[in-house]
Amino acid sequence: MKVLVVTNLAPIRNNPVAGTFVVKRLEQYTKSGVDYSAVSIGFEDTWVTKLARKILRKSLGTPLNQMGRVKFTPILLRMRPVSYKRLIRECSQRIESLFEVSEFDIIHAHGMYSIPAGEIAYLLAKKYGKPFVVTLHGSDVNLFMPKRKERYIEVLENAARCIFVSRALLEKAKSFGYSGQNATVIPNGYDPDVFKPMDKNTVRKELGIYKEDTQYVGFVGNLIPIKRADKLPEIFRKIAKELPNTRFLIVGNGVLRDKILKEMEGLDVIFAGRVPQVEVAKYMNAMNVMVLPSRNEGWPCVVLEAQACGTCVVGSSNGGIPEAIGFPEYVVEEGDNFEEMFVKRAVEVLRVSI
Repeated sequence: MKVLVVTNLAPIRNNPVAGTFVVKRLEQYTKSGVDYSAVSIGFEDTWVTKLARKILRKSLGTPLNQMGRVKFTPILLRMRPVSYKRLIRECSQRIESLFEVSEFDIIHAHGMYSIPAGEIAYLLAKKYGKPFVVTLHGSDVNLFMPKRKERYIEVLENAARCIFVSRALLEKAKSFGYSGQNATVIPNGYDPDVFKPMDKNTVRKELGIYKEDTQYVGFVGNLIPIKRADKLPEIFRKIAKELPNTRFLIVGNGVLRDKILKEMEGLDVIFAGRVPQVEVAKYMNAMNVMVLPSRNEGWPCVVLEAQACGTCVVGSSNGGIPEAIGFPEYVVEEGDNFEEMFVKRAVEVLRVSI
């Protein structure tokens, strides 16, 4: 079988771990003897954005052409097309200029975001008479589908199969009018060779963060509003008030980084930034509790990864988080007093582990 993979969920220069769940799937293609070509689509910086990045000292977010043994063919659009249809058409034409689409048996799109890979796959599939599959990962349904409901429904209904990473995400798509008749739920997994239990004190010393008689609470993810990262300072301060001997670990980066670090002044916080997966596993092992207060999630791989490290996860009731956690006692229902209830549950878990 020969598969054409189309996505904008792929490693980029300033975030090599972006799209890890797509990379891991493609690694399994290779192990299973499936021949594939993967196209990663992004936007090329204009002179304005290049100047802005230089001023802000931000590195270019362009796709990488390889991550480990997984290869991508990057397609960079010079500027955002003036219309949605033109965007789809231009992406499709660029793919046709690089590949003999007729030679592929199936087209597999990952994501329906600002660059909707599913739409591109749909257009190519119709033109060449090929079946196509769409995998939906989270924000494509939660944030983008409400804005383009009719288009998304048409694409999903015409796919040979729609793969959702959680039952909650499938139900959300159905709430917008998608029938679900061609749907399958396949959650993202984790790498057991990377995420596995380690001695907590040993790994804390290895990371240089060891402190006697201290509890460790951590967050792993992008520092963005949908992850409720804006509320981390409030949550961490309330935990510290209940348990003063607590050290907080933040693994990840994002637009809220400077704001939340400023608001955490005075707390015992270690900001690791973005680190390779092997380092993520060490930080997860160093934690007594990992918190995931997200406002929405498709399927949070970090939950499975932390649990594989033997670390308890306290999360919100949004999206696929309850499915991933699997234990209702560690899920905090959304509501007006969410932060207070979330802190209460995290502190209860921490007190048990003392």
